[in-house]
Amino acid sequence: MKQEYVKAPELRFHGGFAGALAPFLLFLTGVAWLAWSGAPDERGFWPLLVLALGLGLALAIDRRVYSDALVRGMSQPIVALMILAWLLAGLMAEILSAAGFVDSVIWLTSVTGVAGAGFVVVSFLLCCVVSTATGTSLGTLLLCAPLLYPAGVTLGADPAVLMGALVGGATFGDNISPVSDTTIASAGTQGATIGDVVRSRMRYALPAAAVALIAYGFLGGSGTQAVPQALTLSAEALPLALAPLSTLILLLTGRHLVHGLIVGVAVAAVMGMLLGLLSPADFIHIDPGSFRADGILLAGLERGVGVSVFTLLLMALVGALAASGFLDALLTKISKPARDHAATEWTIFGAASAAVLITTHSVVALLAVGPLTRQIGERQGLTPTRRANLLDLTVCTWPFLLPHCIPTVLAASLTAGVASQAVTTAPALSPWTVGIHNFHSWALLAVLLLAIMTGFGRKADRPGDP
Repeated sequence: MKQEYVKAPELRFHGGFAGALAPFLLFLTGVAWLAWSGAPDERGFWPLLVLALGLGLALAIDRRVYSDALVRGMSQPIVALMILAWLLAGLMAEILSAAGFVDSVIWLTSVTGVAGAGFVVVSFLLCCVVSTATGTSLGTLLLCAPLLYPAGVTLGADPAVLMGALVGGATFGDNISPVSDTTIASAGTQGATIGDVVRSRMRYALPAAAVALIAYGFLGGSGTQAVPQALTLSAEALPLALAPLSTLILLLTGRHLVHGLIVGVAVAAVMGMLLGLLSPADFIHIDPGSFRADGILLAGLERGVGVSVFTLLLMALVGALAASGFLDALLTKISKPARDHAATEWTIFGAASAAVLITTHSVVALLAVGPLTRQIGERQGLTPTRRANLLDLTVCTWPFLLPHCIPTVLAASLTAGVASQAVTTAPALSPWTVGIHNFHSWALLAVLLLAIMTGFGRKADRPGDP
């Protein structure tokens, strides 16, 4: 989904751009501290973001303009879409978990002999297929992680490596799928055709995926862990696979993500009751003693609260920084004419990396640096396909590695939601741990750097070439 920030050039800070950047630097410093301290989920980021927003208010010259910029950043359609997706996906995951679907997945994999590293490899490939078919990395994580993560850990997979494989597989499709928002944005901003971009991008994505697959196979776990006695394994909940499958089918046929998730929730609820695994009272009931409502519906929605609050506060911070004009000034500074192809490509990589680091969002970064990339790339004769590939490869690495970005925070949040169920041994992981073990994105970054240094793919990335 394309989006554009409503610029607010009148927003100024004491200290100029240094004052505009100070809140974000405070946030990044706090993220680094929490990451090294082993913060288990995104809730630890909330106070940091509130402090950063408060610092921005103190430094803003016109506090009303600053406040308006925060609200604009939070109220973008892409933010609303992400929050609604978090909530609905958490609801579907809770229904499936309560009905015993994870137990049945564990039963199926145990009887087929897939465990440990083998389960990690299969999970990576499955996420590659789902993300390529749907074009959404976050949607892939929302569909696959709540099911595969607890099952894999129970069957002896290394938790961190398994979650890294799930994120890596989600990244794969985000990078190469013709319906991915990053593919569409990178090709569109450079005037390249999507077909040429997808075909040429395989030469970068497939070697990275092969390296990652080998790493997941060697480091994925021994597969010797015993199934907890608390789990009663059977195949009775396997028909509930129709719920995430229905969501996937709707996405493949071009339906909206929210449409697919709502249908998935409905299918999971209805089938759970038809199979006798759930009762209407399980979904919501009143506890007069504690003066509160309880049940699957509330617990499912609560799964998405942590990452939703994080997203709102983060996008408010990004909105204020964008409205200050800092990003425009930074890109203008970076765009000094380069002497040759390699220098131009390093400039494109640096600009896209800086935009991702600051905005934490792939498509926002692409839209921010797209015009600059086209301008300096055309000047040096880089083809539209090459420019699009450089951009897309860059934005499909950092957000899936850095602990303050939405994909890693979402992945950590999903592990925390699984751990809170207390029916498996799956632990909560920090965003830092998730990013470190995403071997695919690390391999993709290495391929990108080698491509710039050696010129690999530079002449081949031309329209119509295989």
